[in-house]
Amino acid sequence: MTNNGERLQKVIAQSGVTSRRKAEQLILDGKVKVNGETVQEMGIKVTANDEIVVDGVPLEKETPVYFLLYKPRGVISSVKDDKGRKVVIDYFNTVEQRIFPIGRLDYDTSGVLLLTNDGDFANLLMHPRHEMDKVYIAKVKGIPNKKELALLQKGIRSDKDVLKAVQVNLLSTDHQKKTSIIEITLHEGKNRQVRRMLEELGYPVIKLKRERYDFIGLEGLNAGEYRALTPKEVNQLRAHAQKL
Repeated sequence: MTNNGERLQKVIAQSGVTSRRKAEQLILDGKVKVNGETVQEMGIKVTANDEIVVDGVPLEKETPVYFLLYKPRGVISSVKDDKGRKVVIDYFNTVEQRIFPIGRLDYDTSGVLLLTNDGDFANLLMHPRHEMDKVYIAKVKGIPNKKELALLQKGIRSDKDVLKAVQVNLLSTDHQKKTSIIEITLHEGKNRQVRRMLEELGYPVIKLKRERYDFIGLEGLNAGEYRALTPKEVNQLRAHAQKL
């Protein structure tokens, strides 16, 4: 431990073990050791020469990696599933780092999902105050009118939540099949938010896809494929979140 170096909770988060917030709690709970000594105070700084053990497991600092996955429907946005269902990590068998999804997409929702082993980066993007655009395309039963679509931006009450869209566009309608295609932009990401909002209006979702996360889209990818984000994309995402 030293006055130089980086804060312990940041180093733990960057290792991919957990987020910085959870790392802080692990420290407070006495589950972190530095050079054999239990540390329970914030602000401790460490260097690459320090030996760090988190909850009994030695910390190995990994190189940060960042990926975009075109998540298919019928896949869990998790590292593992106790029911044995397919999870997004199954698509990354050749990746050695311990990556995890940034946020989640519902089991039946496809589209853009970012994954990383950088806990600080994940927290930055997921924090509600940073208002990152998340754009969804929903195919629904029925054809809503302008007043109903406007309600999505004013706020829809569902259980104890008030769910709001940032922007809503009716892209197309099929009067013969009585279906519509709606584009919805969110900043928050509450559980099944798009589906709940539309169901409350009486327009059940038939199919849902996240088309874009900020400026990151699915160009060049098929469902189940992934690519590494470029350093420029990572820096832009970070800058957008910090600016917002």
